[in-house]
Amino acid sequence: MRHSLMGQYILRRLLQAIPLLIIITVIVFFLLKSAGDPLAELSLDPRITESDRLLKRAEYGVDDPLPIQFVHWLIGDDWYVRELELPASDTTFVAPNLCYGQEIPEGERVTLTLPNGTEQVTLIKNNQCYRVFYQRNDNKGILRGDFGMSLARGRPVLEVMGQALPNTLLLGITSYLVIIVFAFSLGIFQAIRQYSFFDNVITTISFILVSMPIFLVALISVYIFAVQFRKWGLPYLPVQGMYSVNTDYSVGDLIRHMILPVFCLAAISVAGYSRFVRASMLEVINSDYIRTARSKGLGERRITYVHALKNASLPLVTLMGLDIPFILAGAVVTERIFSWPGMGTLYIESLGRLDYTVVIAFVLMLAIAVVIFQLITDVLYAVLDPRVRYS
Repeated sequence: MRHSLMGQYILRRLLQAIPLLIIITVIVFFLLKSAGDPLAELSLDPRITESDRLLKRAEYGVDDPLPIQFVHWLIGDDWYVRELELPASDTTFVAPNLCYGQEIPEGERVTLTLPNGTEQVTLIKNNQCYRVFYQRNDNKGILRGDFGMSLARGRPVLEVMGQALPNTLLLGITSYLVIIVFAFSLGIFQAIRQYSFFDNVITTISFILVSMPIFLVALISVYIFAVQFRKWGLPYLPVQGMYSVNTDYSVGDLIRHMILPVFCLAAISVAGYSRFVRASMLEVINSDYIRTARSKGLGERRITYVHALKNASLPLVTLMGLDIPFILAGAVVTERIFSWPGMGTLYIESLGRLDYTVVIAFVLMLAIAVVIFQLITDVLYAVLDPRVRYS
């Protein structure tokens, strides 16, 4: 019966997430589109002809009305034909690149496939211009698993993100494991030794870290562990990229490059979570059933790690589960400072270049991650606490 209710609950939550994702997508799409023309810089390059510029704008559909662009982003535009005119003065571009030097007779319609095989272009030469009917064959839309082409890089969005995502996952998962180990260890240690010297020291450091923005933690870490350690003649840590230049890309070199980014991502979260663990442990340790367990002669270690920790961790499950996507998103600043080639660096670069296809895909991925981890958190919470009812 309980498993049936769990299945119904998961299905209900997934259905509720669909309109939420649609709303997020619409808002982000129109906000980014209102930021400016991503292909405006083409008009500043004297090497690009008017025909080049017009065909590139037709390729990405940036001159279509915003609602039409949104529909094309959802379901693709491989069925849509755009009509434009190219000046005949640019025949040096039209002839070699579109029809391999062939002269198009006056008024004759010629249908061509571009060299990459992704677009169909129909040309009609008329007086001093070419009338072009342009249709793409490769843009299927996100509902068919196609997130389009990166405007800045000229490659599929999924391919661009696929190169950066593993690097961010490596950094994020490692940071999260460090957070779990140190947050629970420090929180339990502080709760057992409440108001001791070590408890006060850890509390002070935690308050300092929680009050600091992540970029400040990163800059201080670079100054101490890279700049000053090098001045003092101590082994210093690298601060740029994933590997050193002219190396064999060893695992040891990768770990050295990960130390500072992982520390910056984990430090603030460890400080905050350890305070929650401490407070929850103190509340549970002083409860009646723990005193009963002590009166029965159970060992202090068994009481702490078997009876107290399970109940004390319940509030942390929700908090940490919801923070997982934002720990990955928080890598945006850290990756930028340490030149880590992950999703954060890709996001900042794409935002600066108005590469809205990549930015929207990043935001949509983050929204989906929030929905999934929130659902996992709710299910895990119910597993740990049988009192929770799915109905």
